[in-house]
Amino acid sequence: MYQFIYYTLFVPVFIYGLYFLITGLFAFKKIPKKNKINNKKHKFAIVIAARNEENVIGHLIDSLKKQKYPNDKFDVFVVPNNCTDNTKQISVKHGAKIIECSDIVKSKGDVLEYSLNLLNKRNIYDAFIIFDADNIVHPDFIKKMNDVLCYGYELAQGFRDSKNPSDSWICGSYSLYYWGQNLFFNKSRMNMDASASINGTGFMIKSNIIDEIGFKTVTMTEDIEFTAQCAINNKKIVFVHDAITYDEQPLNFKTSWKQRMRWTTGTYQCLFTYYKPLLNGIIKDKNIFCLDMLLFFMAPIIQIIGCIVFLLLLIYTIFDIKLYDIFAYMFAHNEIFFILTYLISILFSILVVIINNKSIFKTILGILTFPIFLFSWIPINLICLFKRTLNWEPIIHNRNVSLETLIDD
Repeated sequence: MYQFIYYTLFVPVFIYGLYFLITGLFAFKKIPKKNKINNKKHKFAIVIAARNEENVIGHLIDSLKKQKYPNDKFDVFVVPNNCTDNTKQISVKHGAKIIECSDIVKSKGDVLEYSLNLLNKRNIYDAFIIFDADNIVHPDFIKKMNDVLCYGYELAQGFRDSKNPSDSWICGSYSLYYWGQNLFFNKSRMNMDASASINGTGFMIKSNIIDEIGFKTVTMTEDIEFTAQCAINNKKIVFVHDAITYDEQPLNFKTSWKQRMRWTTGTYQCLFTYYKPLLNGIIKDKNIFCLDMLLFFMAPIIQIIGCIVFLLLLIYTIFDIKLYDIFAYMFAHNEIFFILTYLISILFSILVVIINNKSIFKTILGILTFPIFLFSWIPINLICLFKRTLNWEPIIHNRNVSLETLIDD
């Protein structure tokens, strides 16, 4: 009876982990290069939703002005919303165009819906690229996204890098998280001929997608919600490794906690909103895009179940209840279990750093504390299951870094 309870919970967690382990290995698969269907220079609208971003938005616009792409083939639009600072004035000074929101907007998703619909009606842009105001953009970004359109794709996510991976242990942990996601989710999906995920910034949408499915999100995480909508409509998102966006990471645990509370709330919202159409896509259409997104949305619940399994292991060990799997055997030797788990995490983090050609020295704090970062997600997942964060709180960005500094690094 006791063993039945344990394995009823353990088996789904094990299968879940095995799925992402196997699919993640496709990151190392070599794929043949695709041929272009045309060599057109497409017209892009760059859209930047900005809320009190006067400290950083100038550097973003400057980096966009240094793109290795014809200046007449893209326009930079800043959409100030709920601002009480000089975001608008600084954006104009650096050469951006302004979109004034006449509708009430409460979130980034609202801003993107409003601005993308407005720009799409002008019927002059082939595609839209979305950035966060704290980003710095590699000079090849638009060129690489143009190549994606020339290959015949309609949706693309670029490589999300970090502006400040060595500023604190939290910054380092975030950087590892995104580098790992780039590699073991987005790149692996690309190599599987499946669909990558939108990661909040540095992504492209062809204009016909706005015509077909729009950009209308209602959750706290507009990026993964839009990814789910694309999956349901069988729209593939490709990963573009060479289209790099440098993103500012939170400096301290308090800010990180608030941000991840919002992420987890949004993940639960997406799960409960989209599980039926995703299941329908899996069962009726054999759509692996839908399977990926449903499993992704289940991550917080799986982590909670994993914690219950851990507690059962602890209780069963104390009362000498026998279990017959390798994890239970290792756990019975507590010191070995915890030391080995920590060392595996360290080795995994080092692997991610090396594969992404980053400095181990500059990310050592993140490498050593990454397990703490992941473990701290457990109470967040548990709290948000019962009490959700429904207020959009902006994160203050202050890290002024030039494009030249990032490229030199």
